Amino acid sequence: MTKTLRISRTYSLLRGLLTVGLIGQSVLGLAQYPGQSADKMKVPVNVPIKAQSFDLQDVRITHGLFHDNIEREGKWLLSLPVDRLMHSFRVNAGMNTPKPGSPTKMPKPLGGWEGLDMELRGHSIGHMLSGLALQYASTGRDAFRKKGDSLVTALADVQRVLNQNGYLSAYPQQYIDRNIAGTAVWAPWYTLHKLFAGLTDQFTYAGNQQALDIVTKMASWASAKLSPLTPEQRQKMLRNEFGGMNDAFFNLYAVTGNPEHLKLAQFFYHKAALEPLENGQDNLDKAHANTFIPKLVGEARDYELTGNEKAKTAALFFWKTVVQHHTYAHGGNSDKEHFFEPDQLSKHLTGNTSETCNTYNMLKLTRHLFTWSADATVADYYEQALYNHILGQQDPESGMVCYFTPMKAGAYRLYSTPDQSFWCCVGSGFESQSKYGEAIYYHDDKGVYINLFIPSEVSWKQKGVTLVQETNYPEEATTRLTVQTKTPVQMPLYLRYPAWATAGVTLKVNGKAVAVKQSPGSYITVERSWKEGDRIELTYPMALRLVPTNDDPTVAAIAYGPIVLAGQLGTANLKGTAPFHDPANPYQYYGYDYTIPDSIDHTLTTGGKPITDWLKPVSGKPLTFQTVAMPGGKPVELVPYYRTHRQRYVVYWDLK
Repeated sequence: MTKTLRISRTYSLLRGLLTVGLIGQSVLGLAQYPGQSADKMKVPVNVPIKAQSFDLQDVRITHGLFHDNIEREGKWLLSLPVDRLMHSFRVNAGMNTPKPGSPTKMPKPLGGWEGLDMELRGHSIGHMLSGLALQYASTGRDAFRKKGDSLVTALADVQRVLNQNGYLSAYPQQYIDRNIAGTAVWAPWYTLHKLFAGLTDQFTYAGNQQALDIVTKMASWASAKLSPLTPEQRQKMLRNEFGGMNDAFFNLYAVTGNPEHLKLAQFFYHKAALEPLENGQDNLDKAHANTFIPKLVGEARDYELTGNEKAKTAALFFWKTVVQHHTYAHGGNSDKEHFFEPDQLSKHLTGNTSETCNTYNMLKLTRHLFTWSADATVADYYEQALYNHILGQQDPESGMVCYFTPMKAGAYRLYSTPDQSFWCCVGSGFESQSKYGEAIYYHDDKGVYINLFIPSEVSWKQKGVTLVQETNYPEEATTRLTVQTKTPVQMPLYLRYPAWATAGVTLKVNGKAVAVKQSPGSYITVERSWKEGDRIELTYPMALRLVPTNDDPTVAAIAYGPIVLAGQLGTANLKGTAPFHDPANPYQYYGYDYTIPDSIDHTLTTGGKPITDWLKPVSGKPLTFQTVAMPGGKPVELVPYYRTHRQRYVVYWDLK
């Protein structure tokens, strides 16, 4: 990879935030983060909303796969010392350069993309600010708030010493000047976006007022920097990757109500990328995927705060185009970080597929769209990408995370290191692995949507009711919801009926069967006066199915219910697990040699028979299957892709 590829790693604030207020009216109260109540917002949403996020602190994941990932990510976030994280910022401000022989000990610099010779340095600290705030909201543990406070205080000191009208970064302003001039530089606005977003998250999720003060000063600097530019100069600047700066300024505007912040958000409207989408044109072929996606998250926020219908059109068209024509079975997209021609997946099963940042941002956009429509199809995609891509990003043994998730048969996952990688996907992983509670439940003014089947509980304070969900999903097909309330409450529950659940559904309320008239890909509504201890039992039998590529039905992945399965191909010739942090070659992405043995085979001889004839469950092993026959007679075991780690695998098979 070269710097000119502008490797995109984006973040946009407000956690898919979207939502708010009095459901069903044209002006729905105040825009809020799902992590905090609306009292921190000053700008009304100007569009109809059908579903609203719960505040993140009102949802607790109690145990299971997602809980374990949150715990591991939290330990990593707390383990990184503030002095090391702040080193490049302090060097940039001239604060941390002791002379040889000085009694002051220099902190050990971080490596990888946070190295002092990297133009993207500083991006991870913004992600960490968000990750710590999300962990605090998700768990209530004060250690995360205190760690965030210490970083915010340190950043305030750097901003004061720099004394550049509010500018704050780990690199000099000359990087921004180079970007404005159109000369080569690696995405300085992208990096600043992480800081803008992380500081705003610290305010909204963790209540840090100093963070809002810092980011407001940064916005004053940005306004002074950008206001003198002509529209032509700004569009030239926006040709370089800028992350979700539009989204960050829209979200800051929602917090402050300052029209200058709205103006800044609108400065980051990239005409060349967005106008074709507004006109229903798929302009994604060869586009850098994660440069594109956060722009559309910002467009979604624009629509919500200003009612801009063109922004809505672009966001909806983009989402549908990516999901329907550019997405692999596990919910990810892109090859070598770029979109390619639509419906050509079988030609792009390489070792460089599905940058994890892309899916992180697609899920943020998905949350916006769901609140607009409460559409089960949108929720289905969220489940697909969450379980099969994001959940599997983290290695359960080390807690480290993946950059790419290769679709190349015989490849394997490659993981970060604790302090010497800091790729974009490490930064977005700090957030993704900390906010699993954000999309399990939504509500309208009457009742609750249950979108995901994860052991958890949600408290709806306004209704005085708590729902407790118990399940071993996806290792079992049943989830159980128990109502906790001091007084009976009349409300509907909207139970997602997944599109994959073609074998039907069994629904019981307090042990009694309830007839279901709805079809897969919709919601089952159960409305009654709920009282303490009422219980719902919901079962969606899972079945094996093929997920063929759009362009070639003989190339297909295999899924069981919502879960994509991966064939286990052994550990022969596995190399090291973190090739992308070599200081001598920090852009060593493409062409990584997976040394795939010649014996690796990804052909299944099915004879056109049903999948259940040639793939059988393994007794005593949940979500585990074995081929009945393979060339040479050697069976292959298939397990969920999300738990395929430190192992060669195959996701897409050639069917014969």
